[in-house]
Amino acid sequence: MKLLTLLLLILLMPAAANSDTKEQPNILFILSDDAGYADFGFHGSTEIPTPNLDQLASQGMRFTQAYVSAAVCGPSRAGIMTGKYQQRFGFEENNVPGYMSPNGTTGDDMGLPLEQKTMADYLKLQGYRTALFGKWHQGNADRFHPLKRGFDEFSGFRGGARSFWPFNQDNPNERLEDFHEIGFAQYAEPKQYYTDELASQTIDFIKRHKQQPWFAFVSLTAPHAPMHATKEDLAQFPELTGVRKIYAAMMLNMDRNIGRILKELDKLNLAENTLVVFTNDNGGPTDHNASNNYPLSGTKANHLEGGIRVPMLIRWQNVTQPGVRFEYPVSLLDLLPTFNAAANGDNIDGLDGVSLKPYLTGNNQQRPHQTLYWKKENRGAIRYLDWKLLRFPDRPAELYDLHQDPSEINNLASIHPEKVKTLYKKLFNWELTLERSAWQLKRVYEGHAMKRMDSYRAHKPNKSKQ
Repeated sequence: MKLLTLLLLILLMPAAANSDTKEQPNILFILSDDAGYADFGFHGSTEIPTPNLDQLASQGMRFTQAYVSAAVCGPSRAGIMTGKYQQRFGFEENNVPGYMSPNGTTGDDMGLPLEQKTMADYLKLQGYRTALFGKWHQGNADRFHPLKRGFDEFSGFRGGARSFWPFNQDNPNERLEDFHEIGFAQYAEPKQYYTDELASQTIDFIKRHKQQPWFAFVSLTAPHAPMHATKEDLAQFPELTGVRKIYAAMMLNMDRNIGRILKELDKLNLAENTLVVFTNDNGGPTDHNASNNYPLSGTKANHLEGGIRVPMLIRWQNVTQPGVRFEYPVSLLDLLPTFNAAANGDNIDGLDGVSLKPYLTGNNQQRPHQTLYWKKENRGAIRYLDWKLLRFPDRPAELYDLHQDPSEINNLASIHPEKVKTLYKKLFNWELTLERSAWQLKRVYEGHAMKRMDSYRAHKPNKSKQ
């Protein structure tokens, strides 16, 4: 009898190991672009309906204080992709024309350094099929291509923004990085609205790889400029006008396409074993697309809460409880270690993010982070517990108690000078651990500007001689 029991245990051991492998969840990571904090039903919006994301929020965990590591697209995504503050490897600026490296290389030579591993690299090591759909913005040169950074499949564009309508003779484009690319250097413009196309490509990927663990990074361009919307979606907002109307239509379309992807998970019986994350890459730009960050002050590109605090939802069935809120600050730097932990990967040394897995399960009720940092050129910010210091190059620092004042209305710097001093030193000490920015504003552009000004002065009528 004992021998029979022992034999049964031995036979069951490989099955248990295989079971662990099968328990690896699929990972669906959806990132919107430039959405406003208040423009979601789950954040109280009554102007723009987001029923599919609202349902996702009711099924999983909503993070009320999720932060990006930068207030603009490129650096924020570099942090997300690596789980590190991007300033540690010099990725402090958007990789756009007008900047150059110290050795003089410009434009396409700006990208995520090749020695940095991405979340796709780590998940591929765990046996995942990996794919990126949409915006890359981590370098236009071939050496930075997604297929060389851990992704098995790519259907998107290398740049930072593009038309939502196909490029053609009536809608011309001169930048190669903005054309839609399938795989490597196979350019083919989609025939439909761009958000529709990205959702369709994602659904196709999920269908093709439903028998193995997969990681799909759905890097949407909505509702980033250019402001393009379909007539059908615009018609849903008769009470709105101008840019806000177009923005609302783009948000509605985005929510509908996210719903298409989530419904496909249900249809294929994959929802139960899929970790779903939705978040945004930085705060909404209240000028370019008329987004709304209420009750947060600030906007994209600054370090007020409206520039760096973003919506975030995570649903992992049988792990997260439905409809719960997580109130402590988290960072999008945490996504890489979270995904790696969910995939049963080993702990990764040298990351600034932490795995949220124990917080998703409820096993850890403490703060994931005591301190978070932000920096761009001379501007910086630090959040320590609920205190936040903002440092400026041209005026005194500001201090806010975010627990009492999330809108950053009451500057307490003059009331708590010692707190200002302590946080200022803490921010400075963190900056000492960083690399220099890899790119600086290209001086030749300033030279062109001076030449244009000189030409203007030479041809400007001299009123004193008239």
